[in-house]
Amino acid sequence: MPDRVERLFRRCHERNRAAFIPYICAGDPTLERTVEIALALERAGADLIELGVPFSDPLADGIVNQLAAQRALESGTTPRGVLQCVAAIRQKSEVPIVLYTYLNPLLQFGFERFHHDAAAAGVDGLLILDLPPDEPIDAPAAPLHIRLVAPTTPADRLRKICDAAAGFIYYVSREGVTGVRTSVASSLRERVLELREYTALPIAVGFGISTPEQARQVAEAADGVVVGSAIVDRIARFGRNADLPDKVGEFVRPIAAAIHDREERLC
Repeated sequence: MPDRVERLFRRCHERNRAAFIPYICAGDPTLERTVEIALALERAGADLIELGVPFSDPLADGIVNQLAAQRALESGTTPRGVLQCVAAIRQKSEVPIVLYTYLNPLLQFGFERFHHDAAAAGVDGLLILDLPPDEPIDAPAAPLHIRLVAPTTPADRLRKICDAAAGFIYYVSREGVTGVRTSVASSLRERVLELREYTALPIAVGFGISTPEQARQVAEAADGVVVGSAIVDRIARFGRNADLPDKVGEFVRPIAAAIHDREERLC
C-alpha cells in the first residue's frame, strides 16, 4: 500500500488543490497538549502535520519557534517523548506526520535506532534541517527523508538534493530563518516551476506564510503550504488556556479554507 504522504498528495492532486501543512513544536506547552492541538488542527483542515523536535540550538528558526523549543525543553520534552506523542496521536488519527528536527538529537538518540522507533511510532517522514544532501544515509528507508531547497540553491546541488529526497520537497520561500512575513516572494511561482524541472515529487512551500491571503497565493503555485510561526505564536499567547486546542483550530480554519479554495471553485 502507498504510504500516508503519497496518498495525501495524490488525493490533493485528484482534487486539484494544495495540502495544508501546519507546524507546531512538540511539547509546547506540554506533550499532552500537543496531542490535543494536533487533533484540533486535523479537525480544522490540516492535511499533514509537521511536528518539531525541540533542540537547544535551532539555527534555522526565528525567535517565535526558538522560544517554543525552549518552552518544550523546559517542560521536559525529549526525542523519546516526541515519539510517544506521535504514538498517542496515532491512536486517534491517520493524519500524516513529519518530524522537523536537527541532526544532533538524532545522533544522540542513535541515528538508525531513531528511524526504527519513529517508524514504529507512526512517523511518516523526517525533515532534518542540517543534514547535507550529499551525506549518505545509513538508516532504514522509513520514515521518508524530506529535503529542503532554498532560493539560493545552485543547480548542481539542487539536482543532488532532489535525487536524495522522498515524499515531497520543502521549498524555503525566503532566505533567512523561520518567521512571519508581510508578503509572499514575488518570484515564488517562477522558482517552483524551475524546481519542477528537477523532480516529480510534490513541492511544499514554507517560511513566512501567516495569513489566509498569503496561503491562497502560495497554494496557486505549490502542492503544499506550510504555516508555522503564526500558529506557534498563537500557542504562546494562549498556552495556559484550557481551550487552547480550540483557539488554535479557530485560527487555522480560515487558512485551511483559503488553501483548499481552489478545489471548491471547481465544484
